[in-house]
Amino acid sequence: MEPAEANALLKACNRHTRIGRRDHALFTLAIQTGLRISELLGLTIADIQTGAGAHVHCLGKGRKERRTPLLPATVTVLKRWITEHGGPPSAPLFTSSTGRGLSRDALEHRIHHSITVAAASCPSLIGKHVSMHTLRHTAAMRLLHAGVDTTVIALWLGHEQIVTTNIYLHADMTLKEAAIAKVTPLTVPAAGRYQPTDTVLAFLAAL
Repeated sequence: MEPAEANALLKACNRHTRIGRRDHALFTLAIQTGLRISELLGLTIADIQTGAGAHVHCLGKGRKERRTPLLPATVTVLKRWITEHGGPPSAPLFTSSTGRGLSRDALEHRIHHSITVAAASCPSLIGKHVSMHTLRHTAAMRLLHAGVDTTVIALWLGHEQIVTTNIYLHADMTLKEAAIAKVTPLTVPAAGRYQPTDTVLAFLAAL
């Protein structure tokens, strides 16, 4: 999602209700960290560290542990949610109205509902398929746009192979346009096609 779309999603959460505040905290965490849906659902209150070196601890694929740093704004949101939650450290971080941990279906239902609401103020979301996995892609693209190396993004997202992370490089048109802008000559003829000289052709043939 584009930044405006992500902001619209967060604003669509009705923070006058407990469910809305829970959704806001969950989506905020997902967009910033890029955790998988299974990782988000497996979090407990104890997995969130809001003090010095704030981070979220999770068990990813293959039961591999991962710790992801949290931005101050995310820490603020999570602190408020944990205080309202009021459960023990071992309790699921995100619970249903009955106090049980959320299911995958329930979470996908909540994001579908929130996207529908958000589309009223953000037309680009109309007809756009957004799932929890979309938030993971959004986190990756935000890091990529910030200039973070793909090897770091691979560690951040818990990718086992860097080739998985490289998918994001091929998926973003903005980065491609920026790259082509760096190699485009300062003066380009308005029309016509470049015709290499015999010298250039000979050089290329020898490569």
